[in-house]
Amino acid sequence: MSPRDAARVFVVGSNHRSGTALLRDRLFVDEAMLPHALERLRAAGIEQALILSTCDRTEIQAVGAAAESAAALVRGAFASIGNVGPEEIGEQSYTLFDDAALRHIFAVASSLDSQVIGEPQVLGQVRASHRISSECGMVGPELDAILQAAYGVAKRVRSETEIARQPVSIASVAARIAQDLHGDLADCSALVVGLGEIGELIHEQLRLAGLRDSTLTGPMARTEAAARRAGLHYAPFEELAGALAKADIVVSAAGTGRWIVNRELVEEALKARRRKPILLLDVAVPADVDRDVEGADGAFLYAFDDLERVALEGRSRRQEAAADAWRIVDEALDDWRRRAAEKGAIPAVVALRGYFDAAREQVLADHPGADAAQATRLLVNRLLHRPLTAMRDIVSAGDERSLADAGRLEALIRHLFGGPSDKERD
Repeated sequence: MSPRDAARVFVVGSNHRSGTALLRDRLFVDEAMLPHALERLRAAGIEQALILSTCDRTEIQAVGAAAESAAALVRGAFASIGNVGPEEIGEQSYTLFDDAALRHIFAVASSLDSQVIGEPQVLGQVRASHRISSECGMVGPELDAILQAAYGVAKRVRSETEIARQPVSIASVAARIAQDLHGDLADCSALVVGLGEIGELIHEQLRLAGLRDSTLTGPMARTEAAARRAGLHYAPFEELAGALAKADIVVSAAGTGRWIVNRELVEEALKARRRKPILLLDVAVPADVDRDVEGADGAFLYAFDDLERVALEGRSRRQEAAADAWRIVDEALDDWRRRAAEKGAIPAVVALRGYFDAAREQVLADHPGADAAQATRLLVNRLLHRPLTAMRDIVSAGDERSLADAGRLEALIRHLFGGPSDKERD
């Protein structure tokens, strides 16, 4: 098998940088459809592959012989899935081979190729795709080894850099601030004021962080029905003062154009709470909470602009940490190359041993009565005959390239067998 026919890793895909949102939407493969899509790849002759389909990308990570033709088949499959012309796929996709493909796979698993660098969801998506491909018999030892290496890289990136330790969305910033103030959110109560979308997102992030007890209130008539649909407690808006006194976290997103929460209301709530602190997250536009609330002892107010500033700082710090993360990716790629080279050298060593053993057997057969000294001398001559002849042929060519090749061969022989250097011979 020639090097071009050997199994090679390749990636074909379209992501948030290469393709439009419309194309990515057309290429999206639902999880339930992945087995069918994998079967189409198998029918096309691709035996090891996974399909990673997320909001950021749809791509095939694969290992196989004749990688260039296999990649062309994948691009054709993409054109069919997206109902677009091959030229559009070509313009809005990427095709990577060998080291470039490996580096990409490591970067994707480490969330360095995501729209939001450092977000952990993509690693779970890779693992899910890996599992489905394994269940479909589409993961062989070569692809599995690559993916296991990618998981190792992702683990190092998350443990050795700051890339995942800074919240980067307003909702995640709000949850982090709540945890910093109150600790375990399972013991906290939250009050959501209004039906704003950003308030809903923050509440969901708080729930994911452990919050269990939540109450919804607001001036809108449909608030009570919304609370029932969401499985939240409901407090009539006229009972806001009492609801504030019970809340450790207040998420206000009504945006009525007037102050819903003022300092007097907060002071009364803190008195009822015996000064147990309240975190107020005002994400309404215009604001719901009077800035004068900040003067109340025990009240911690974060307006929309405050949360956005912290989120931007988190994104900036993640970008700085990305340089360290890329160094880990490149170290892992170098280590992969080294191990692959060592593994690739094994057949040559086995062949060399076979050649030596055959020469020894032939010498013993040709000279059955030879003593040890004679047999070993004959063996050395036999072993050196072919390489000496080859080197004489190279030198006799006389051109500059042949002489350079001879010099490199001599240096390699000394390196392999520990022969004396020019200095030692002098």
